[in-house]
Amino acid sequence: MRNNGLGGWPARRALMTPGRTAFVFGEESVTYADFARRTTLLASQLRRAGVEPGARIAYLGTNHPAFVETTFATHMIGGIFVPLNFRLAVPEIEYMLADSGATVLVYAPECAAVVRALGELTELREVVALAEPAPGEQDYEHWLTAGDDAPIDVAVHLDDTALILYTSGTTGRPKGAMLTHGNLVWNTYNLLVGVDLTSDEVTLISAPLFHVAALNQTLLPTFVKGGCSVLTSTWDVDACYDLVEEFGITLMFGVTTMFAEFAQSPRWADADLSSLRTVMSGGAAIPEPLIRTYQERGLVFCQGYGMTETSPGATFLEAAESTRKVGSAGVPVFFADVRVVRPDLTDVDPGEPGEVLIKGPNVSPGYWRNPAATAASVADGGWFRSGDIAKLDEEGHLHIVDRVKDMFISGGENVFPAEVESAIFAHPAVAEVAVIGVPDQRWGEVGRAFVVCRPGAALTHDELCEFLRDRLAKYKIPVHLEVVDRLPRTGSGKVLKARLREGWSKN
Repeated sequence: MRNNGLGGWPARRALMTPGRTAFVFGEESVTYADFARRTTLLASQLRRAGVEPGARIAYLGTNHPAFVETTFATHMIGGIFVPLNFRLAVPEIEYMLADSGATVLVYAPECAAVVRALGELTELREVVALAEPAPGEQDYEHWLTAGDDAPIDVAVHLDDTALILYTSGTTGRPKGAMLTHGNLVWNTYNLLVGVDLTSDEVTLISAPLFHVAALNQTLLPTFVKGGCSVLTSTWDVDACYDLVEEFGITLMFGVTTMFAEFAQSPRWADADLSSLRTVMSGGAAIPEPLIRTYQERGLVFCQGYGMTETSPGATFLEAAESTRKVGSAGVPVFFADVRVVRPDLTDVDPGEPGEVLIKGPNVSPGYWRNPAATAASVADGGWFRSGDIAKLDEEGHLHIVDRVKDMFISGGENVFPAEVESAIFAHPAVAEVAVIGVPDQRWGEVGRAFVVCRPGAALTHDELCEFLRDRLAKYKIPVHLEVVDRLPRTGSGKVLKARLREGWSKN
């Protein structure tokens, strides 16, 4: 087989375990043999639509088997898959489609209004709807089944780009992190070294697959092992309990919000969770009391550290250390190196804070069509600069101190204040604005906006929310607004966000 990337996986897995269940979604299930056939049919249709190696195929929608079929079909013909965050507003989606140059868009019914509102995108050749296509669009199921199931074997190399994953930018524009097939393969190896996944794994995937962790830390490793992935379109606590009991879920991945809600359910004390072998988190540090709640319930709780650009695993805390080192992000994954350095790039001493640098075959080669951002992300020697601040203990375990620049994470979603500030500044009443993340019991963190109004103008929180509703995804809109006379600044005019975090409210 000439396809050495992910596009060769469906055929290889179908040859090994054709009758084993690959995916469950609602009342439907599909075997590895059926999945390989459907993926081939879809890939043939993409080729008929003029998709060539290197072309970009976008998907917009919640978790669904079509997401996975589109992923592997794209890779089967050497294309680049672009999963889009369905929570984003129309201008954000429009920008990502245009920037990536996507030639095909597959979308789910819940995103129909967004797709209808998109401006003209000249690169798009086909728009494929999972249901109720508009005139000129393809119906996904009819289009797929009209394809050809003859084997496809396009030459794909590990250095070829497999994914473009857009991350919120600090200048208001998102950056497309490129991940190669090799990045994904090596990340899968790292996960399988750190977690004892087996061929009878039953993995619950309720976190959005457009995020690197849900796709690369759960679905791909489960697929390689021939396990079963149970997909849900949304996170629902009661549904999660039902699925654990019905299917004997063995592996769960989630973020703080999900795990907090799960543990706060009245079903927590008495539910049969005996099938769960591993509970895994990422995206943001989980509070130690919450981890201990799971451990006291007899569950193995593992967490790691990483980011989109590292595919995402950079460090991981294995099960054997999960109690003794609770709260730590673990040690470097097997096939990668991690350093914590001072500003002069010399290594810090144990307990001394510094910037996290990562190097390995799982690290992104750079940002799509953005050589300046790519160059800025690499330190001497090819080390990726995370911008995150951490400490190493005496045993080499990583403890995250602060996050990338001023970014905060709300309900598992990265929020960059500069992007939010840019949108708020467009309001006619706003003269100055600064946004920070503040603790929130439900979402982990939410935004607090500090606004200086123009002379004679005023602004309420309701007015701000209404103004931002069509400009930003809901989770990016600040939950709190504080109108102030001025913002604390340095002598050079830079806003002192540390002062804001300390409780600045000087009117």
